[in-house]
Amino acid sequence: MQRAILRVGGMTCPSCLATIKTALSRQRGVNEVNVLFNAGKVKADFDETVIDAQTLATVVNELGYNVEQVTVKEQSR
Repeated sequence: MQRAILRVGGMTCPSCLATIKTALSRQRGVNEVNVLFNAGKVKADFDETVIDAQTLATVVNELGYNVEQVTVKEQSR
């Protein structure tokens, strides 16, 4: 299990939070998504054997937001 931390530009309202959370939660292999609207960050726990952090960033970019940085951390199982 890994955690992707995405720094996202362009989140301007609570609707942005819901849009990103819904889109990432629907991805196969994503277990949990937290959007920190005020901090401009998205945290997503995912199974790296199913999906990768770059794919998560691509999903967010395709929604019209700008992923400025991606950090991946190992999570304990």
